Amino acid sequence: MSSSPRPLPARPRRTVPATLAGLLLTLLGGLLVAVTPAAPARADGPGVGIPWVVTVGDSYISGEAGRWAGSSNSSTTTADALGSTAYYDNGNSESIPRCHRSKSAEAYVGGGVNGYNLACSGATTATTTGTYFKPGLDFYDDGAGHLGQAKSLQQFAAGHNVGMVVVSIGGNDFHFGDVVQTCVTDFLSSFSWAKDYCKDDSSVTSNFTAGNIAAVRARIAAAYTNLRTAMRNAGYADDAWTLLVQNYPSPLPRGSGFRYSESGYSRQDTGGCGFWNADADWANDSALPTINTAVTGAAADAGLTNVQTLDLASAFNGRRLCESTVGLYEEKGLSSWTQAGAVDQTEWVNQIRTVTTCCSGSPYYVQESLHPNYWAQLATRSCVRQAWNGGAPRGGSCSIAGTGLLNGEPRMSLG
Repeated sequence: MSSSPRPLPARPRRTVPATLAGLLLTLLGGLLVAVTPAAPARADGPGVGIPWVVTVGDSYISGEAGRWAGSSNSSTTTADALGSTAYYDNGNSESIPRCHRSKSAEAYVGGGVNGYNLACSGATTATTTGTYFKPGLDFYDDGAGHLGQAKSLQQFAAGHNVGMVVVSIGGNDFHFGDVVQTCVTDFLSSFSWAKDYCKDDSSVTSNFTAGNIAAVRARIAAAYTNLRTAMRNAGYADDAWTLLVQNYPSPLPRGSGFRYSESGYSRQDTGGCGFWNADADWANDSALPTINTAVTGAAADAGLTNVQTLDLASAFNGRRLCESTVGLYEEKGLSSWTQAGAVDQTEWVNQIRTVTTCCSGSPYYVQESLHPNYWAQLATRSCVRQAWNGGAPRGGSCSIAGTGLLNGEPRMSLG
């Protein structure tokens, strides 16, 4: 039978003088801080982490035409700023074919702020499917990875610190592309002595009846509400982020501002701007203000309290397509978009094209027609950065502020 171990004799406790104890605690204080386990890192999310600016909407914010820094009819490379990968936002491809989220898009403001582009060329307020998937500003989810932009925003914002959402939407609900096509067709199919204007064609005027204007404005308001719902679902209070609503810029001058005569076909064949003077006047004086009023008015209709407005209506004036103050590269004696002065002498809006890429071998897309190009997108980016305002977003009117480039972008001001 084994015996139990004998207990060891108790060791006397040694006391430490109070003054010495205090000194030891003082000396060990830094060490204690150093070895204390750090609190687990918080994942980025609402209010936590590097701030993000997210863009949603249609082609006027996705980056459509962002490859081209002006227009040239003699060489496609003269104005090719971004090359054939301009719209690749997913490695070697597009996340969604033909959304055309270009590398020059306004989302990427820099300066310690990250950018994320959810917009899609051709998008309307509601998601559409067909030959190409076009995510709208809704919560569409087919279970196979196709999401509406509101749903995508909700998922992204839940894990990132989104401080501002910039939106451009409504133009395609007014059938912008169809209106442009009708205007160019009427220009090319009639003569200077027997002009067929698009401004009074029923297919055009039907978009601008009081009833349709009200219906589109209501859809835009619902789209804005969806964005608020997405952010609330992601954990944001309404005052924790800002919705920056941008309207649409004028892409063409009024009739008196064209550099090509409306007699003959040079206005379209050379300049790619086949509008009759009267139709260009109508576009600037009636159609554009009507669309822009619906875009900005819808924000008030939606009752959003965290909205700022970015007014782009006159942002490109002086640099618009076929405007007398600018020209094609060959008209200005320029050979490359990288030359000094190119940004001030060439167009900021892409030519209207009538031949598809698939059939001509051209790198141009018809859908790039009449959209802000490389210069215009960098100009808008400057104004979005100014609207971000170091994290205290504000609205204003975006306009050209001088010549030349500042940090690689046109000089712009947000007044």
